[in-house]
Amino acid sequence: MQVTFEQIRQSPEIRTYIKQADASLLALGFTEHSFAHVTRCAETASGLLSQLGYNEREVDLARIAGFMHDIGNVVNRHDHAISGATMAFRILDNMGMEPADVAAVITAIGHHDDSTAFPVNAIAAALILADKTDVRRSRVRNRETINFDIHDRVNYAVEASETVLDRASKTFTLTLTINTQVCAVMDYFEIFLERMILCRRAAEFFGLTFKLNINGLAVI
Repeated sequence: MQVTFEQIRQSPEIRTYIKQADASLLALGFTEHSFAHVTRCAETASGLLSQLGYNEREVDLARIAGFMHDIGNVVNRHDHAISGATMAFRILDNMGMEPADVAAVITAIGHHDDSTAFPVNAIAAALILADKTDVRRSRVRNRETINFDIHDRVNYAVEASETVLDRASKTFTLTLTINTQVCAVMDYFEIFLERMILCRRAAEFFGLTFKLNINGLAVI
């Protein structure tokens, strides 16, 4: 059975897990990981594969992986990629998804976490790029923490964020506008350097060069 993204998006079960996972992260003081984040990841990952010429099914699977990638946070933030992949296997298998499609989605989910992430296939590479480039002010929920929590401060400082694939120059570029009165550009690298390295690896999977522009300057 060909399970579609629309079925995934409308699933009460999946939406419940996403809501509860984000509620737990809110209690722990993490940035937003709810529908805004997962929808953006779904759109960025699927859009990238579409622009690179992947078929419609692969594009839809990337969209599904993007939407479901953080459900493991409902169990615990620790090892959430593994628990999320395990949960996704059960959900997708019960929905009747073909084993090859299930494998593609859970592989991507299982390889998206910062400490163990790796672009093992196209969907995983697209998900890494989508997830690690979602930096924006609206993800900060407690603005009282921006003065002492570097993660909140960096996200709050990002006034605009955009990703662009340039097939002619073979580049995937993250462009940020950062308010340096909120945080220094160096603060961004202090917490996101590992993520930028992951983005470089993921871009290389597609034969692309990852670039980072901050306030009009090419940083990477």
